[in-house]
Amino acid sequence: MSARIRLGCQGWSYPDWVGTFYPPGARQEHQLPFYGRVFDTVELDTTFYRAPRATIARSWARHTPADFSFAAKVPRAITHDAGLAGVKDALEAFVRALDPLGEKLGPLLVQMPAAFRRTQDTERALRRFLADAPEGVRIAVEFRHASWHAAPVYEALAARRACLAWTEWRDLPQATVVTGDFLYVRWLGDREEILRYDRVQIDRAASFGRWEAALRRALPEVREVFGYFNNHWAGHSPASAAEMRRRLGLATPDPRALWPQGELF
Repeated sequence: MSARIRLGCQGWSYPDWVGTFYPPGARQEHQLPFYGRVFDTVELDTTFYRAPRATIARSWARHTPADFSFAAKVPRAITHDAGLAGVKDALEAFVRALDPLGEKLGPLLVQMPAAFRRTQDTERALRRFLADAPEGVRIAVEFRHASWHAAPVYEALAARRACLAWTEWRDLPQATVVTGDFLYVRWLGDREEILRYDRVQIDRAASFGRWEAALRRALPEVREVFGYFNNHWAGHSPASAAEMRRRLGLATPDPRALWPQGELF
């Protein structure tokens, strides 16, 4: 495998992780540095609601290793409210807000709502959005309506070297089409089925097997893979990310082996 594989979680700050993933008593300010000792990437969910202040983005960069990567969800004002139409300035402002991350900025995830159907107008908005996206910024697009899974859409993504996000979520079509030089994979889940995030609660062995096979098939076509697990997928996303890494032959530190001895963290 020549592609760089980055697998991690959607977010890092969950109280239920303290005493299971994080050491007992771990304070919030210590959690991202600890997370970065185990995984080399994270998906930022907070950016879906608002762009980060420069001080926050600098803090994220400062508290993670040099080769760490942050994927950032594009704000809902761009995806859900505007439907990608007329958002060039807003997207540029969002990218500028992430400048403090420097080389640690990974792909931007454009998560579209299920109500966003493919029509002439919405496809035109998508094409304009892709054309207006700043150079050098990697774009992954997640469609939640089946109408978007069509050859012209894949061709539009490929023309911009944008990635069709691969997502496991409810009955969402699991299209595993490669449109760019990187992969972006998301494992979601039912928010009502899992309420605590301190342990694995759903056996996902069959799903792991399918996704491992899909990733192995695609690896020769890409240079980098970004994959993120949600707690709702199986119950405890650090364990899910570690298991997929193991299946792909990647070593993952045992978080408990990193817990400090004696005093609380």
